[in-house]
Amino acid sequence: MVADRIPPLSRRGLLVGGGAGVGLLVGWAAWPRSFRANLNAVPGEKLFNAFIKIGVDGHVTVVVPQVEMGQGVYTTLPQIVADELGADWRTVGVEAAPRNPLYANTLFVEEWENEAGRRLPDGLLERWSLPDGLMVTGGSTSVRGFEDRLREAGAAARALLCVAAAARWDADWRACDTASGFVTRGNDRVRFGEVAAAAAASTLPRDIARRSGSENRLVGKSLPRLDAPSKIDGSAQYAADIRLPDMVYASIAQGPLGDTRLKSIDRAAADKIAGVVAVVQTDGWVAAVATNWWTANKALMALRPTFETKGGLVDDRQIEKALDAAFENGVRVSSIGDVGAAFRGAQIVTAEYRIGLAPHAAIEPMSATAIIDHGEMQLWIGTQVPGLAAKAAARAIGFDEAKVIVHPMLIGGSFGRRYEIEIAAQVAILARKMKRPVQLTWSRAEDMRQDRFRPAAAARMAARTVPGGRIDAWSAKVATPATTSELQARTLDGLGAHVAMIAQYGRSVPASVAGAVPPYAIPNVAIDHHPATIGVPTGDWRGRAHGLSAFFTECFIDELAASQGIEPFSYRMGLLGDNPRLALCLSKAATLGGWNGGGPGTAQGLACHSMAGSHVAVMAEARIGDNGRVSVERLVAVVDCGQVINPDIVRQQIAGGLIFGMSAATGAPVHVGRGLAGPERLGGLRLPKLADAPHITIELLVSPHPAGGVGEISVPPVAPAIANALFAASGKRYRTLPLLGPESAA
Repeated sequence: MVADRIPPLSRRGLLVGGGAGVGLLVGWAAWPRSFRANLNAVPGEKLFNAFIKIGVDGHVTVVVPQVEMGQGVYTTLPQIVADELGADWRTVGVEAAPRNPLYANTLFVEEWENEAGRRLPDGLLERWSLPDGLMVTGGSTSVRGFEDRLREAGAAARALLCVAAAARWDADWRACDTASGFVTRGNDRVRFGEVAAAAAASTLPRDIARRSGSENRLVGKSLPRLDAPSKIDGSAQYAADIRLPDMVYASIAQGPLGDTRLKSIDRAAADKIAGVVAVVQTDGWVAAVATNWWTANKALMALRPTFETKGGLVDDRQIEKALDAAFENGVRVSSIGDVGAAFRGAQIVTAEYRIGLAPHAAIEPMSATAIIDHGEMQLWIGTQVPGLAAKAAARAIGFDEAKVIVHPMLIGGSFGRRYEIEIAAQVAILARKMKRPVQLTWSRAEDMRQDRFRPAAAARMAARTVPGGRIDAWSAKVATPATTSELQARTLDGLGAHVAMIAQYGRSVPASVAGAVPPYAIPNVAIDHHPATIGVPTGDWRGRAHGLSAFFTECFIDELAASQGIEPFSYRMGLLGDNPRLALCLSKAATLGGWNGGGPGTAQGLACHSMAGSHVAVMAEARIGDNGRVSVERLVAVVDCGQVINPDIVRQQIAGGLIFGMSAATGAPVHVGRGLAGPERLGGLRLPKLADAPHITIELLVSPHPAGGVGEISVPPVAPAIANALFAASGKRYRTLPLLGPESAA
């Protein structure tokens, strides 16, 4: 499958070639290169293109370029292919794509570029290109970024099957169709497997049409998840499940947050523990290696590592001071009309909000396995960026990146944490040192302490209203780290966490306040980013910066409604005339939830948000329980996410996002003292138990629009909906996240 050359195409252009000798071509302006699809086929299996293999027994394997981390891409993406191909879902399987530019997620890069408000840094595409191929999972881009490519791949394979079957029947291939794993023409039927070999060797016809009509379609149906059986019976493989001959296990300790160096260890104490194989140390960390992980972790504790710090250790007070200091300097990242003129001499409504650090707290701690043998490194890792993981592993030991083979594993929850690749470098160093396979798994405490947290933020909101409640001018000044640039510096430039954080000091990145422009009709809007260096590494989080922005916006809208004596639903609806999709979501949520005006004692709150081509409204019922903690009794969500591929998976993602957002809003805060972040255990986060979970109602609106993102959309509006419900229940405004403690109420 060779693409001899790439013709000039649009940035997201795609051509489909046919037959076993031609592959899919992805056009990217910066890449005047040719690529070979590096798929493997087992005996009896035929390659059709870079996304599809069909066996002579009739099985269909869909090659998925996105990592499965619970969001369902191992089902939704194959479902798109199977729908276009006319496959029998019972015969469809999935395979992770190898590293190759053919699988580039160009939409992710374009949106990253757009949210940054500028073109990406010079040389970025080159640094991400061969052999990485810009392969990245995130940003709710899986369906949006790959549906067209997958449909073209499915249409091409369907045409080839029809050509092969038509040759058997001495018929025109255009008279053939496919359904349920058969090629059909009237009463003639032949299974895919019977013509797979001939089809793969055929020449692709011109002018292939995509499937039309509603008969024999799979999209829009709640087909069973392909990853569910193995997860239920325990056979699903995660990074920590890898077992190799002669493998050893490692546990690691890294210094406190900040610029730290390893100072001392008690090696003699570790050496006394039976099963310890080695102790490996670098300037920034120490790892114990043993015949099993529990022994390695016991030896690590016996080492009692100490670290020295340059410049002091960060704590909560320093973070708060850094946010306050950031307001002294800001950059306007979005502007509509003239806010300054509208504010001049006017009476202004103001409010200030705070958001604390939040952990990812994925159920699977960081883990990776590596072996270096015969001049080649193999790396088993759960990562959202396999190419960058390979780059980090190679860079750590001066290895040839082209000789690193990444096996992208299933991920037990990520929420943005697996953009980070520091463990790839660590396990590569250990594998070279040990000269045998090494599996490195962080302890739960280490995973929590060394998180790349959702950034802390503060916002100073101001608005001018005019008679009738209309908002004439809106200002949002948001102090928060330049997290996107910090993430780029770590993953692309290989900088350590502390150096990457300091490198972004004073740098404003619009992506840090993405979603801050309100979805309402306001003639004058100003959004200012005040970059803050808080001394804590921050990273991407489910919902990204939209989670911060929606809290500020939707809580402030509620306050403005109260200041005008207008109930919150009517107030929002009066401002959504230019956003009918979001207005419909809000109206449906109020109706479905039994909205009763949000008055005192009702314990009902609303919030709505748009991102990634989708729109959502949430109604919450919440109050402060007798134990002083927030009790969320009900969540109602109405979503317009465009075309729905698999309704069950969409509902799963919406429900998961609601619980995720609720957990972060009502759970224990992250505290930092002397450079150590806590809690260090999942139990310390006070996550909701099943008995604490609210009653959840979800409605998906039928929409003619293209598919939007669903993995993150429901997270941003949850916290403000709960905060607004608490105001309706108690009359107190809760302006700080998480919604705990006396400081969160105003």
